[in-house]
Amino acid sequence: MKPIQELRIAITNDHAGFELKNRIVEYLKSKSPLKLQDFGCQSTDSCDYPDFAHPMGAAIERGEFDYGISICGSGNGISMVMNKYPKVRAALCWTNEIAELARQHNDANVLSLPARFISEEEALKMLDLFFETDFEGGRHIRRVEKIPIK
Repeated sequence: MKPIQELRIAITNDHAGFELKNRIVEYLKSKSPLKLQDFGCQSTDSCDYPDFAHPMGAAIERGEFDYGISICGSGNGISMVMNKYPKVRAALCWTNEIAELARQHNDANVLSLPARFISEEEALKMLDLFFETDFEGGRHIRRVEKIPIK
């Protein structure tokens, strides 16, 4: 995997993920200069996660970003939207091991986080693991290739 400063990263959230998103953006920017685009939302006012997830999913589909981070209350809804895009492999992660395995075995390119069920510290650790872990390839390649509907 490229060093984080060479990655093009997109991030999106709903109202439940707004505060965690802001902390993640601050954390990423403190680590190094990188290309990071925030697809919103920009407040804790109630909103519909698909309105923000679809633009990010489409941008990843077009190859504009290498990776993404999506955040909503449970992480489920926003992951469902992201995974409608054939080139997106969004993994809902709530432990370090799941974040690592999502990269190692599934070549996940979007880390989906459940803002209401994890701490900020847990989120930042999963974020580091996600971006530091390489895809293992091997037997996992054929499985990942079978994910998109052709």
